[in-house]
Amino acid sequence: MKDAIRMVADLMCIAARTAPKAAGRDYVVTGVVDGDDLLKLAEAMNEYGKASGKINFDRDGANVAASSACVLIGLKNADVCGLNCGACGHDKCVDLSSLRDGSEFSGPVCAWRSVDLGIALGSAVKVASIHNIDNRIMYRIGVVAKKMGFIDADIVAGIPLSVTGKNIYFGRS
Repeated sequence: MKDAIRMVADLMCIAARTAPKAAGRDYVVTGVVDGDDLLKLAEAMNEYGKASGKINFDRDGANVAASSACVLIGLKNADVCGLNCGACGHDKCVDLSSLRDGSEFSGPVCAWRSVDLGIALGSAVKVASIHNIDNRIMYRIGVVAKKMGFIDADIVAGIPLSVTGKNIYFGRS
């Protein structure tokens, strides 16, 4: 079953890669964490939650530890879309300030590039669902995976994967 889950994780990365992008420009990056690295990620999530005082990193870390793999999907060096739409809060794209590191992610990010990330994430979880692999998009995974260098991205989310009799990612406390 481990090989099947890894194959679906790779297919999820393909789905994210081929998902539609604004203006046809691709800034999506992907990765897969499994094996011993998955447990290291889970432990680091627990530690980050304690150190930062932020809630639910331990809960999500326990989910990661109970998972078979985790798909990472993010954006790297995403340029503005060039529409001057104002969705980012600026009237012109040139006014969106240059990328800088925040406490967890780098930004700001053009609103349409964030939409690109959302479409990529949705495309990936669709693939997992088609193959009956339980999953859930989690921001907290992305925070720690980025800090640990599991993916080179400015903003990233994680999608843990599990095959059990009950979806471990819902009905959590």
